[in-house]
Amino acid sequence: MIHLGADDLAALLTPTAAAEALAAVLRAGLDPEQGPDRSSVAVPAGELLIMPAASTAYAGVKIAGVAPANPARGLPRITGGFLLLDGPTLLPLAVLDAAALTTVRTAAVSALAIDALAEPDATRLVLFGAGPQAYAHLESALNTRDLTQVTVVSRTAASAERLVTHARGLGLEARSGGASDVAVADLVICCTTAREPLFDGRRLPAHAAVVAVGSHRPDVRETDSELVRRSSVWVEARSAALREAGDLLIPLAEGVIGQDHLAGTLAALVRGEAAPPGDRPRFFKSVGMAWEDLAVAAAVFRASGTLRALPVGADLRGPAHPSADTGRAG
Repeated sequence: MIHLGADDLAALLTPTAAAEALAAVLRAGLDPEQGPDRSSVAVPAGELLIMPAASTAYAGVKIAGVAPANPARGLPRITGGFLLLDGPTLLPLAVLDAAALTTVRTAAVSALAIDALAEPDATRLVLFGAGPQAYAHLESALNTRDLTQVTVVSRTAASAERLVTHARGLGLEARSGGASDVAVADLVICCTTAREPLFDGRRLPAHAAVVAVGSHRPDVRETDSELVRRSSVWVEARSAALREAGDLLIPLAEGVIGQDHLAGTLAALVRGEAAPPGDRPRFFKSVGMAWEDLAVAAAVFRASGTLRALPVGADLRGPAHPSADTGRAG
């Protein structure tokens, strides 16, 4: 069994390769609706999240610690590990850093959503947040669209300026800004720990796309009900979104939208089975799912050269997702 840390993940798998690993398993027929629920256990320092997934070739489980007080100590908010197992024997193959894996896979999921939902000529990004996810999402956005401008919105000025400096180093016109900057955005990405809406959804242009990844709690949201009402809404899985996504559950509880307001899923977009309308904002809400961790972890492990190479579309096919063997979605 090997250990793969953050540096290993960065060296072994590019953001583009991570996104392709996710797209490949969706094209192969994986049905995210069949994934197991996330478990959460309260502990004195925060919570532990337990996220298992399995396929014919691999199985795995992520145990992620969420420690809200850690950043004030100079420590990461997300901790833990992902245990990757051989599918046929369930023998352990590798342990991956959970925080690094979560960052990579979340940005990879968002890259697929941006590619499907953002206007092809999108150039102006408003990025809420200035932590590790913000850096990873900036790179994913640059890999999918020819951005020229980025506005960073963060409650911590020093963190915002560091990200602005980083963005300028990538050749972008970058500055720190505020919530009102969404009025001229082509793309908005929210990757924060905010519990209340970050901006006024009425100000967003009709052509813009929004990606929100900051929370999987039903009582927490980064976007307001007006944005959700105005937008075509896309999710990883309807079941997970209606269980965990406060950005959607709160407008549902308010009666602003019904469950039929969800336009479709990431899988449908990737497979070309659905297309977003062009007359309203497009909103992708991600809660993070265990199949994503497994797909990316398997891709990293294959890239490490410690196991026989498997076809990229085959790693998540098997009994855990019966429809995948026939190439059908669900």
